[in-house]
Amino acid sequence: MVVGVAGERPTGGRIGPVSGVAAVVLAAGASVRMGRNKLLLTLGGETVVRRAVRTAWAAGLDPVVVVTGHERDAVEAALHGLPCRTVFNSEHARGQHTSVGAGVAALAGDSAPPKAVAPEANPPAPAPPADRCSAAIVILADMPFVTADMLRAVAERHAATGAPVVASRYGGEIIAPPILYDRRLFAELARMDRRCGRQVVQRHRADAVEVDWPEEMMRDLDRPSDYANARAELSARPPAAQAPDPLAAAAEPAHG
Repeated sequence: MVVGVAGERPTGGRIGPVSGVAAVVLAAGASVRMGRNKLLLTLGGETVVRRAVRTAWAAGLDPVVVVTGHERDAVEAALHGLPCRTVFNSEHARGQHTSVGAGVAALAGDSAPPKAVAPEANPPAPAPPADRCSAAIVILADMPFVTADMLRAVAERHAATGAPVVASRYGGEIIAPPILYDRRLFAELARMDRRCGRQVVQRHRADAVEVDWPEEMMRDLDRPSDYANARAELSARPPAAQAPDPLAAAAEPAHG
């Protein structure tokens, strides 16, 4: 089943929460081709990893679990104040599949409660009960053109269809994140090998739903030229096209 392309709309605040859909943001890689930690590079006045986590929050996904690995302390510091939880993947060097497994295990309650990234004035919220999460969207932190509206559309397709997989399809043919996996597939995700989620998607392809996006939305940050191009494009966008910052929203005075 294929769903039509949804356009990006400016976001002035957080979209209403999505019931039972979590985010697993993969932020553990070593950025070998970039030559430095790409997640700590700046786009539009914030780090790449902060942008990805903030976008997941703006889409209404809850909880937002961030899997860290390489330069863990610096990456987690970049998330200060955001409503997310972190899970450290000590096996991140073995491949991305280990980070997906770590994130899914945290959602399934198979690991110790992860560290909360929140202002020191506020104690970390307890991990949500395992039965609260009915699905999870796996997000790559180095895909800066993925928007809150894209994530929301993926979550809404799952709510409407109950499909075990809701995959993003770019340019009519390329399957790539963000990809939603129903909770029924969490055990499969935990067992997968280096082919990452592709094998799970293929296994359930007949029942999967695909959401179409323009191919340019799939761009990621692998090399210095990718970063230079993304920085130039995003800096030219008006502020209204950026996802909101939860810290800024919390600081706004109440009206009424």
